[in-house]
Amino acid sequence: MPSRLNPYISFDGDARQAMEFYQGVFGGTLALNTYGDFGGQDAGDAADRIMHGMLETAGGFTLMGADTPPGAGHRPGNNIAVSLSGDDSAELGGYWEALCAGGTVTVPLEKQMWGDVFGTCTDRFGITWLVNISGSGN
Repeated sequence: MPSRLNPYISFDGDARQAMEFYQGVFGGTLALNTYGDFGGQDAGDAADRIMHGMLETAGGFTLMGADTPPGAGHRPGNNIAVSLSGDDSAELGGYWEALCAGGTVTVPLEKQMWGDVFGTCTDRFGITWLVNISGSGN
């Protein structure tokens, strides 16, 4: 899969409704995973909230979104991040290193429970970046 760049929007508990709305606007295929899907009983009150949602359209649009993780605090006005994803670990790892330079790593780039290598950082300009390297290219 070639690397791609797309917006990632954080919501305050209404990610499911928003992503379903965007699907109604743009069409396409919507995949939603809840915190409960990955955390089971440990997800508590957040079990039904969206941990990751992705809308892919026939026209080539990709829009991702999720509810703010429990305890993270939703900050309107700073609720959009840029996601880089693909399976080329060298390419995406290089982007990661460059984006982190002078910035802050929030989640280190490492293997996650869903099997991919993932990390989050805020660059020196205050932009949040999500980097996900799919399992096949690790």
